[in-house]
Amino acid sequence: MSLSINGRNTGALHFVGVLGSGMSAIAYYCLCENICVTGSDRLAGSADVNATRKRLEDAGCVIFLQDGSAISKNPDAVVVSTAIEETNPDIAEARARHIPVVHRSDVLAALTATKRTVAIAGTSGKSTVSAMVFEILSMCGKNPSLITGAGLTRLEEQGLIGNAFHGTSDILVIEADESDGSLVKYSPEVSVFLNVSKDHKPVEEVKRLFGILAAQSKYVVVNSDDPELHDIKHSTTFGESPEAKYRPDSVESIVPSVVFYRSKVRYELPLPGKHNLSNALATLCVCNYLGCDDKACAWALQQYKGVRRRFSMIRLQNGLTVIDDFAHNPEKVKAAIKTAKLLCKRLFAIFQPHGFGPTRFLKDDFVRAFSEMLGKEDKLYLLPIYYAGGTATKDISSDEIAGLVKSNSRSAFAPSTRMECLEMIKAEATAGDAVILMGARDPSLPEFARQLADALRSL
Repeated sequence: MSLSINGRNTGALHFVGVLGSGMSAIAYYCLCENICVTGSDRLAGSADVNATRKRLEDAGCVIFLQDGSAISKNPDAVVVSTAIEETNPDIAEARARHIPVVHRSDVLAALTATKRTVAIAGTSGKSTVSAMVFEILSMCGKNPSLITGAGLTRLEEQGLIGNAFHGTSDILVIEADESDGSLVKYSPEVSVFLNVSKDHKPVEEVKRLFGILAAQSKYVVVNSDDPELHDIKHSTTFGESPEAKYRPDSVESIVPSVVFYRSKVRYELPLPGKHNLSNALATLCVCNYLGCDDKACAWALQQYKGVRRRFSMIRLQNGLTVIDDFAHNPEKVKAAIKTAKLLCKRLFAIFQPHGFGPTRFLKDDFVRAFSEMLGKEDKLYLLPIYYAGGTATKDISSDEIAGLVKSNSRSAFAPSTRMECLEMIKAEATAGDAVILMGARDPSLPEFARQLADALRSL
């Protein structure tokens, strides 16, 4: 099969950074569409990405060293993400051979143009809502496809790649990422706007992008609880505010599960937190529009299995809890900490910032978030900034942020290694405490969460 990308038919694609969470999903889906796919990744030899590599290879993807050698196979196009620099050997070889280099969003836009696409947008919650919509539609017999940025537990338990699925219907659920502005390339049937806050771009810029996507969509769903979204022209709204069309009649609990009632139907989502109430309401808007009735949605929502690293909890028999979470911007950090504190008497928060540029851009917001959300009994551990390679000005450090948080009368530390961090927590943690590990992009974080659980299990 060939795919029309930017007006050019392509039957063979090479993905640079193919093992990344977003790239692997698109690559896998293309394989399911009978497109020839090769890939390369600087982490290809790392055990942290073995599962993703195996599932791609099992589907027919040939993975090369990232040295330009794959380009000798003359793919129709080379696919990159914003994180890939022009100096990458694969790109250099593609330029030399006059092979088109396209952004991953160009491939995703081409795929969405062939489907009834549901695009989930927002600074926070995209992966969770994409997964909820996909699972409910699946259980209602709609047989949707999925391209997302995080692994669904339900799919991984079946031995499948977790972040993509090729269904039999014409419905496709995707994440519409605002971080690089590429979401304006999509013209979906349904667009969902969950929230907006400062992350990769200033809020006003993100709102402008959201407005463009909304204008290109047939059915628009907006969170009425977020005042920053009020200017978006919409088809329906969700939230707890009185003007929201999809709002709960009553909320029974938000811990340990979200339980609410709407139109005399009881809904239970096996996740904690006020933000997940909002996520569930957004999901209902979409699934009702696509033909799932309320009772079917309620039954399916209760079966939801979650997404990897989205408040993934390990409860230990000694009364300690370890939580692994993808939170990486100030608003996500605030939501994760707020929810975690509902589950424990004292919180040990570990955060690994990613990228020197993003950390510099959000420094003051991070300091404010940690200072506001953590109590004087809680402790913060800032690991060294995750550096994925490439050009970067290294003029900020976790130690600097820890010092600013400490000046606000909070306990904050900047251990130089993960082992040092682990030993510090192990020396103090007792029954009733919780440890939350937050951060993004680094594929070794889930393994560190397991190491934390193993170390604390013996206490």
